Amino acid sequence: MSDQAFILHALNDGIATLTLNLPAKLNPIARELQVELRDALERIRDDRAVRAVILTGAGKAFCVGADLSAMAPGEAGKSLGTQTAEWMQELSNPLIETLRTLPVPVVAAVNGPAAGAGVGLALAADVTIAARSAYFYLPFLPKLGIVPDLGCTWAIPRRAGRARAMGMALLDERVDAERAVQWGLIWSCVDDAQLMEEATGVAQRLARLPAHAVVEAREAFDASERHSLGEQLHYESERQRELIDRPSFREGVSAFLQKRPPVFESR
Repeated sequence: MSDQAFILHALNDGIATLTLNLPAKLNPIARELQVELRDALERIRDDRAVRAVILTGAGKAFCVGADLSAMAPGEAGKSLGTQTAEWMQELSNPLIETLRTLPVPVVAAVNGPAAGAGVGLALAADVTIAARSAYFYLPFLPKLGIVPDLGCTWAIPRRAGRARAMGMALLDERVDAERAVQWGLIWSCVDDAQLMEEATGVAQRLARLPAHAVVEAREAFDASERHSLGEQLHYESERQRELIDRPSFREGVSAFLQKRPPVFESR
């Protein structure tokens, strides 16, 4: 296992594709995989040649969450619960935060089942696209008596609403890709054979955005969750105070007047 590459990393025309690479086990979010994924994301953060990221899985699944067969108490004097919580706080939680705060847009190409923590991983992306055969499943409470994690309890109610989040958490049902689109849980679903072509096309579109676009969008929508309407209107006007004076706005106006696509500087 020491020679196993848990994450496959490819870079093409400014788009970095990261592939979870434990296909024989349906890509569980093993500790080693998390370490390699976070390292890859940190390298992307510092690589100004990268304009967008695609996250997908090798084989038949996107990510099926924790590898329960590998969970066992390790350090003396620590229960499995204590050890798991410490690992989450040291590695899993920072991984999701790193994914959510990358300075480039992230597309999740969900090529198969996303279960457990894999749902949180898929929904940490800015745009989530699924193959038609894919589904989203939360076994935490019905099967194990534990709460959804890796950001599921944060992302699902914000995307699909509290009622659907509660149903997913409690009813032990798979949400297929088409229903996930109807719910607003994900952006789109496509035929399986078209998934990577579609994800690449979306990533290419995102790569052409102003370099700061994805960060501004995340922060604006996050701010709206805690603001009144008046506070959010003020937030918007203050962001415009800064953004209208940036070169990207001048380029956008020039392109509009000249009836051409805008060309924005890379980050």
